[in-house]
This record gives sequence, C-alpha cells and structure tokens, in this order.
Amino acid sequence: MRWRRLASICALALLGTLLSAPAARASVLPTGFSESVVWSGLTNPTNIEFAADGHIFVAEKSGLIKVFDSQADPTPDVFADLRANVHDFWDRGMLGLAVHPNFPASPYVYVLYTYDAAVGGTAPTWGDACANPPGATGDGCVVSGRLSRLTAAGNQMTGPEQVLVNDWCQQYPSHSVGDLAFGADGALYVTAGDGASFNFADYGQDGSPVNPCGDPPGGVGAALTPPTAEGGALRSQDPRTPADPATLDGSVLRLDPSTGAAMAGNPMIGSSDPNARRVVAHGLRNPFRMTVRPGTSEVWLGDVGWNTHEELNRIVAPTAGVTNFGWPCYEGPARQPGYDGLDLSVCESLYGAGTGAVAGPYYSYPHAGQVVAGETCPTGGSSTAGVAFYPAAGGPYPAAYRGALFFADYTRDCIWVMRAGANGLPDPANRATFAAQASNPVDLEVNPATGELWYADFQAAGAVRRISFAGANTPPTAVASASPTSGAAPLTVGFSGAGSSDPDPGATLTYAWDLDDDGAFDDAAGATASWTYQQPGTYTPELRVTDNLGASDTDAVTITAGNSPPTATIASPSSSLRWKVGDTVSFSGGATDAQSGTLPASALSWSLILNHCDSGGNCHQHPVQSWPQVASGSFSAPDHEYPSYLELTLTATDPGGLTDTDTVRLDPQTVNLTFSTSPSGLQLTVGSAAQATPFTRTVIVGSRNSVSAPSPQTLNGRSYGFQRWSDNGGQAHDIIAPATAATYTATYQEGWVSHAKLNFQPTNAAVPAGYLKADGTTYRNRGAFTYGWTAPNGTGKDRNSALSPDQRYDTLVHMQKPANPNAVFEIAVPNGTYRVHLVSGDPSQVNSVFRVNVEGVLVVSGTPTSAARWVEGTAVVTVADGRLTVSNGAGASNNKVNFVDIERPG
Repeated sequence: MRWRRLASICALALLGTLLSAPAARASVLPTGFSESVVWSGLTNPTNIEFAADGHIFVAEKSGLIKVFDSQADPTPDVFADLRANVHDFWDRGMLGLAVHPNFPASPYVYVLYTYDAAVGGTAPTWGDACANPPGATGDGCVVSGRLSRLTAAGNQMTGPEQVLVNDWCQQYPSHSVGDLAFGADGALYVTAGDGASFNFADYGQDGSPVNPCGDPPGGVGAALTPPTAEGGALRSQDPRTPADPATLDGSVLRLDPSTGAAMAGNPMIGSSDPNARRVVAHGLRNPFRMTVRPGTSEVWLGDVGWNTHEELNRIVAPTAGVTNFGWPCYEGPARQPGYDGLDLSVCESLYGAGTGAVAGPYYSYPHAGQVVAGETCPTGGSSTAGVAFYPAAGGPYPAAYRGALFFADYTRDCIWVMRAGANGLPDPANRATFAAQASNPVDLEVNPATGELWYADFQAAGAVRRISFAGANTPPTAVASASPTSGAAPLTVGFSGAGSSDPDPGATLTYAWDLDDDGAFDDAAGATASWTYQQPGTYTPELRVTDNLGASDTDAVTITAGNSPPTATIASPSSSLRWKVGDTVSFSGGATDAQSGTLPASALSWSLILNHCDSGGNCHQHPVQSWPQVASGSFSAPDHEYPSYLELTLTATDPGGLTDTDTVRLDPQTVNLTFSTSPSGLQLTVGSAAQATPFTRTVIVGSRNSVSAPSPQTLNGRSYGFQRWSDNGGQAHDIIAPATAATYTATYQEGWVSHAKLNFQPTNAAVPAGYLKADGTTYRNRGAFTYGWTAPNGTGKDRNSALSPDQRYDTLVHMQKPANPNAVFEIAVPNGTYRVHLVSGDPSQVNSVFRVNVEGVLVVSGTPTSAARWVEGTAVVTVADGRLTVSNGAGASNNKVNFVDIERPG
C-alpha cells in the first residue's frame, strides 16, 4: 500500500512561529469541556513542565528543550540542545523533565534521557541509529540513562551539563528512562524501565557479547540460564540480590537534587552500595510517567505492561521501606506466565514468600478489556502514558473532579478520570472516560495557573493541548479547510468551515472569515467562502465560528500563492516487499518541483515507523529511525511481535517551504508455529502468555520467541513432568522462527521426571549420554545449570576397569582428600521437593565407608566389598535455599561419588 500527503506549511512557520490552532480531530469530552491546541509545530514533544514564574518548558524526544515565556507566547526559545548526547531511536530519547520548585531563584532544570553510550562511555556511540550487527532487536545496541541538572540564565542554559547519575544499562530499544517529579519533601523522584526485550522473556540470554550488561552470575560474556539468571528484565528485582552491585533498572529513585545521591531518610540509606541507597521502589517494567499526589509524599506512577495488563501503582510512604511491584515475576494482579514458566530462582523465591511480598497495582486494566464499560475507547493494545492529579481545592473544573486522578493511554488515545472517594484517595470504582479520541497523549500535567489539564500530543501535530471547562455552554470547534492551498498567483481559493461543530444540543453556528490577513473577520460570512490572492506570498486566513450563546473558536489554514508543492516519489522498496527479521532493506527516492526542478538530496528526509497492532486492528506507532538530507539508505528489519508492519515515509521540501510526502507500507513475512504436548492439553508458555495445547501462533520469520514447558503440571487429576522438546531445546529456550510452518512438541511423563543428571569424573573423561560433567572444579554457571564444589576438589579418577557396568560407575571424585577433607557439592535448583538417586563406589578399591548426605538426608550408607563395589541409595529431599547440597555423612571414610540422578515431581 502506498499513499501521498501534501502539506503547504511555509518556511516562516517552520522556522519561526509555532501556530496556535485547534486540532483537526478534537477529543470527545464531557459536556461543558472543550479541547484546543496551545502550540503546534513541535517535533515529538514528550514532556511539559510549568515553572513557578510562569515559564513553560517542553522537551522534544530528540534532545531539544524549548521554553515559552507564558501560555500566550507563540514562539519558544531553545533552552538547551542535547541532541549530541541523546540516543533518539525507537522509544529512546529525551523523556523526563522537571523544573526546580523554586525556579528561577533556584535556576535549575532537570533532564532524564537515553545517553548514547554504555554506562561510563562517551556519546555519541550509535548516532540515533543501531548498526546491524548488533541490530536493535537482535543483540541490541547497548546504551545507558543519564540524569542531569541544567542551569538557566534567562531562557537559555548556561554552563556545562551537571551529570547527577549515569546508569540504567539498556540493551533493547524500549523500556528506557522514564519521568522526573519533585516531592513536597524536596526530593527529586526518578523512574526508569528495565531496558530488556519486549519480544521474548529476557533473562540476559542474548547479546553480542551475551549478557552485555554484565548481570550475575558471571558478568559480561557469561551465558545466563535458568534458574540462576539475574539479567534482562530480572534487573528490576536487583535490590533483592544484595550480593552483587545494585543497578537502577526498573526502579523508582529518591534523590538529593543537588548531587544525585540518595536523599536522607531513604529505606536503604545505610547500605554500602550507593545505588541501593537511591532506590525506594522496584519491580517495574516501564514506569513511563509519574506524579506526586498534592499535599502528600505519595508517588503514583503508570507502568506499561507486556501483553496482559497496564498498572497504576502507588508508593504510599517512600521512606518507610522499599516497595516491590513484582515485575517480571508478576504483571498486573497475577504471575507473569512468560517468566513464571522459566522456574527462575529470583521469581520462585518471590512466589515462595507469598503475595504479601509484593505490592499489587492500585488499579490495573487488562489489554483485552475496557477501562469503562461501554466506552468508545478501543481495547487490545495498551500503553499507559500519563498521570496527573487535579487540585483538591479550587480550579475551574466541576467539584466532582477535585482530588481526582487523570490517567492516559497512548495506544488507545484516551484519557480517563478516577474521582476521589470518601477517604480522599482516587476510587478505582469511580472511573469515567474523560477524553476519547485524544491525540497521542504521552504526558499529562495540570497547569497550576489555570487549573486546566494539558497534554503532550506526541505524533500528529506535534502539539501541546489543553482541556478547558466553560460551564453549561461548551464552545464550538472551528475546522477550516481550503482548496487549493498553493499554486501560481493569482490564486483563487475555496474555503469551507463545514467541518466545524458544537456538541451542545440545539446549538447553531455563525461564521466569519479573515481572508486578507488583516486581523479583521470581515471578508466573508457563511460556511463557505472564496478569495483570490493576487500577489505571491504566504497567507494565514482564519475562520471564526460563534455559537448562539456567544462562545467562539478559531482555526487557520496556510495558503501559498506563487509556489506549488514538490512531488516526492519513493523508487524503492515497493509495497510488495515482504521482510523478515534482520533483512537489510534498501530505500531510494527523489522529488521534483515545478519551480525548482529536481530537488537535491538535502531537500529530502526519511522516517521509519513501526506500527504495533492488536488482533482487532488497533495500532500504535513506534518511531524507529530518521535519515535527514539523503536520497537513499538502508535499515535492518526489526524483530517485533505480530501483528505489526513498517511505514517508510519520504518527505521533500522545496525552497519555498512547501512539502510533499510519499509513504509505503511494508508488511513482514509471517509463519505459523504450532505448539503441542504429549499428552495433549498441558500448558506451554510462548512469549508472555501460557495456553493449553495444541495452539498456533503467527510470528514474523526470523523473530526470537521464548518458549518454556512449565513442570510439574496436573491434567485430569494426574501429575506430569517435563521430559524433552522435539527440537532438543532446554525446558526453557528461544526459537528463531523458521521460514516454513513448524510444530514444536513438549513431551511429559507421569510421575517423577528427570531434572538433572551429573557424572563425577575427570575433566577429559568421556561424558555418559544424558549426563552433565561434574569434575573437581568450583561452583559456577555451566550453561544449562550452575553447579560445582564449594572449594577446588582435585581432578577425579577414570579407572577404565572391566568391572564397571558402564562409564557412570567407572569415574569418580573423592570427597575426603587431605586438601579438601569435607568436600561439598552444590547444584542450583528451584526450591521444592526432589527424588535423588546417588551412587558411590570404586572398581579398583574397597577401602571405604560410604556415607553421603543430600540436603542433610543420608542417601548412601554402606561398606563396599569385592563382590559389591558400589553402594547406591535413593531419597526424597526438600530444597529451600535454591541449592541442592551433597556432603559427607557422619562416619564416612575415603568417601567417593560416581553419579547422581535428580528428579522432580511430574
């Protein structure tokens, strides 16, 4: 599919004034409310902040910060330009902004952005792009987050950027930094996401090198595996693993705004780890927006979910204790199936502590459900994108809104209100749709001077919008259109105000036009008008509509006489292209102009957007990358869950400032993957969701899909345990989607099932089929499992004896050598019950007394003879600390072990 859009925005408007004009599409609001545009012409505005002296700061995703002297100021100054440091790519960029409460006496502006370098590195590293390799959604371009304080001198930043914190390792291009807010206690609160993948259950298993954020166990380059992995999304649980240095991903921080250090009174202020001291809450996926309830120290935030729930979370008392919201072990009110199925120790121990160990969401809504029953807001895709409290007293809105919480969803294009209950807190049972069909809201703020709700319109108009209350008479909405909007002079233009409307029943409208740019609405009356522009130039005729009670609204259009827009044409790729993950897609195009001929590459710019859709067709957009002033280039096709597609747009701008765009839609190659179990009907987890088999998922060819086989499971009153996958992958592993349809079957066994088999042996001896090598080396991550001796324990023996029944009985490791007389062996396992079968013996010697404990239970006990050289034992044991331990029993002499089989309940 291909389409073109013409635009006639004059160069003067682009370079100078940001036009104050109503939107072409207005929100659907309650009676008495109306929406208008305060400023348009911004580029991806992400955050609005009001200074105490009336200045208004607006952050753009690219790293520009603009400042308006007041609401009436049509033209901003550029306060700061941090584009050289900001990684403006996918969902990364300048996202957080705050102004010191005592501004300008304390002349500080705070910024939170994706820093274009790894932690401790120097920007720029990637340059608003991500080369392939490593690939944005492949191995990931690793960057970090930066919190800085800027000093204002008038309307400009002065002096250097004061970096307060550089942390937040981010491997994948979403779940980046979040928001900033000042509390009544003077602390600066900071949020940021987990930096993990949005495509698969990420525990740190991917990257180039693997585990590039250096998460435990093992550091950079270590292959992390369940159950011991602590990487990826598990970084959000880092405060629970104090044995390693704390990271800040997926956390809320409470900081001293002068230094960036932990604020006095923080729950972990006594820790030796400076990062741990900063944290007041964690267990968050993407806490994109935050606010502080007026008159309290309560922090409220919206956390963007994966595929099931959006959350509104409340930190009641930030200094009273560290709050854990549970991600990735929990999403919304329940366990997260994608991570629960991995049997990760970090999550299993949290589950074992009970639901009281986590703070459930104050309110959550499912992606498949409505926030308000019967509303027009769509369901399916969701991303909470703004929270703001209305004042508890005063303000122009009706009294029912006092103390209410407004919250927005960027994907659904809706804003809701949760009105205060009798206790003064927002009441989840008292929700209402406030603004349906809102325009891409990504930040909500209440203007302290006017008491009106403002929001940042990220996409369409690049605008800042406000919602006003006029009482019983809702003002009309003026919508002016013109045709043609450009052409040779003299230029005759037809105008229409037929799109104007008034929501009040029985309202009538009158029309007045200012067509000659003299500021007087005296050139025409009626819904339509015509005017001829004799001289070349740029004009901004306006329409004013007035209802029968005197309320009015205006809208403007731009007319260019003496110039016509160029024609942009994408030569390649065509809409017939079907891409798979990792493909290099080349593009080229050009533009011609009636006045200037063929336009140079400097007049061209490209942008790539990924549309992420739900099964019902509701889509939201992720800006991926842009390429200014080039006629051609290429990009690597991204990994993303399906349904999704790409839009590539070429924009051409002629010397007079007129533009034209050409857009091509690029759909992916897809494949059906079928998942089954033997016996049928058991649950498997693919990505974020668990489902009873058999089922089929449509995915993009080349995409990475995490799968796991939860075990044990009960079906029809019988217990089953996982045995193997048909593709020979581990119980939890990733599948790279093939080009042709495939079926993946997990086989289960009723009763006890194998968990791990270890053969004790020298390093260079043959490893029996189905077993893992357990030599004399110390405890460490070995890929599929983490295991080893608590201290070096020799080299082991390989007897090569004809007396040995098989290789398992022929090799051994001593447990009572003089260098380590009390050897202890450990293997990391999820807490639970296990059946252990252990063998001790030696085909060459019978001078031992074998006594071996497992979890303190005596499993092997006996003295070998020349007729019976091996002693075996089986016992059921319980693991409560995440490690199954093998040790010497009382009375042992010359103790040895050959192999151990560990089973768990099926």
